Amino acid sequence: MRLPPWSVLAPALLLSACANGGPWVEVGGERFTVEIADDDAERARGLMFRDELAAGTGMLFIHDAEEPQAYWMKNTRIPLDILYFDDARKLVAQQRNVPPCSGGDSCPSYPSDQPARYVLELNAGEAERLKLRDGAEMELGKGIPPVR
Repeated sequence: MRLPPWSVLAPALLLSACANGGPWVEVGGERFTVEIADDDAERARGLMFRDELAAGTGMLFIHDAEEPQAYWMKNTRIPLDILYFDDARKLVAQQRNVPPCSGGDSCPSYPSDQPARYVLELNAGEAERLKLRDGAEMELGKGIPPVR
């Protein structure tokens, strides 16, 4: 019995859709599944109180306006790379290998120095591994809300 061509492709397309089910970004030629923080409460909480960030994942913060940003590691237990992107999704600043901080309000801040709309937090070492340089582009995948 000969199967119609679509019957062979349909399972492969379904598996591909399931594997890429959540929001994602691509940077440095690699795709990361991301959690979205696009309101004040989500941005304030960020990755606080987490003991790990799974490989291949991150958190994407989306701000209401493109402007200089500053992040800190208050109550963050894992070292991170903090990557700042402008409206055009170009990398404008990086803070690499930022250490955890349990010092509460005395934790230092890590500024962007350039206006940014998006901030991507990944496990420390990812920016170096991907050889990211300022000007690198970030692609937004499905599930990423448009900027307001």
